[in-house]
Amino acid sequence: MTNLSENAQLALDTINRVPTQGIPICTTHIMEHSVIEHFAGTKAGSYVRNPHEVYVRMLERIGVCMVDQYIADNPLSMGNSGYEDEGLSWAAPVHTVTLDGIVIDTPETVVEHLERFAIPHYQNAVKNFDFKKEEEEAIRIEYEGQRRLGANILKAGYGQLWFPYLTYTHYSYENYFMAFALYPEVLERHFAVQADYCALHNSAVVSGYIKAGLPLYGRLDHDIADSRGLLTGIKPIETYWLPHFERAIRPAVDAGFRLLWHCDGNLMELFPPLIECGVNGFQGFQYEDGMDYKKICAMKDRNGENLVIIAGISVTRELPMGTPADVKRQADFLVEHGPRTGLFLGFSSSCVPGTPLANIETAIEAMQYYWKHGRKN
Repeated sequence: MTNLSENAQLALDTINRVPTQGIPICTTHIMEHSVIEHFAGTKAGSYVRNPHEVYVRMLERIGVCMVDQYIADNPLSMGNSGYEDEGLSWAAPVHTVTLDGIVIDTPETVVEHLERFAIPHYQNAVKNFDFKKEEEEAIRIEYEGQRRLGANILKAGYGQLWFPYLTYTHYSYENYFMAFALYPEVLERHFAVQADYCALHNSAVVSGYIKAGLPLYGRLDHDIADSRGLLTGIKPIETYWLPHFERAIRPAVDAGFRLLWHCDGNLMELFPPLIECGVNGFQGFQYEDGMDYKKICAMKDRNGENLVIIAGISVTRELPMGTPADVKRQADFLVEHGPRTGLFLGFSSSCVPGTPLANIETAIEAMQYYWKHGRKN
């Protein structure tokens, strides 16, 4: 990329693990409307009237250097107390899942749908793959994202690189994971055919990024852990999923992409296999669930280089439940123990409505200090 602002160049240098003076600020997702307006310096009600303009203004005034996941309109689904639409609430009633006329009420019906519909869908997608169309679409998405953010914030890839998913949200957790336990060979066939398509898609995305001079960066998001660890345990993931994940992301790995895995729950046992596959960065971290930040930041990628780390001030502990002193202490800890190159600062995930404003202000003040001045020593 050419003609980058100083802010955007700082982000690009950090992606490329070039030594920098300041530590760039990455996406700071704020969900409460009044808080968005507070940091944007706009009047009450302005966010709902013009969400994208106000949200980007907030990012600029905070000093955000890079955005991968752009979710400026997500707060529209929330009020000052969180989700107000019952249909969007986690407490909403669970309904029976019906897909293509099949009622998904047993692990066997999951398998039936996979074999009759899901696997053939990907087989047809492979047969009808259009490289040029997908290459052009990847470029269009990133150009549009950069246009919306303006010249001072670097747009980096999010959701453009694909890989096999555990489709538990499609079939419901209970029946999907029972099917995984009872019929792993069928689920592996689904992973395999997903990977067949994803590898083709990712080849087109990589080609488009290189042609357009876009940052060689991609966020890879898939929640497969809770506070106890991996939803399936490590053995099924290593045996049935990981080889197909590695095959899917190989085009980006071979092209030298920075690939960051988003961390929800306790993923510690999956870090070495992910790194071996070519993942070379991580974002998020629920420290209270056992994510060992110091140990993570001491790890190297499979080429022996520092990982790229988006160190998140906790949206599940310090920001909502701590004091400003707790928030400041955590920000200092993240910098002190973060990698010497490749470190961003941000929130660990979305900052929910009801988070004390003083804590958010302290977090942003701390990030701005390190953005402007770098490490203290």
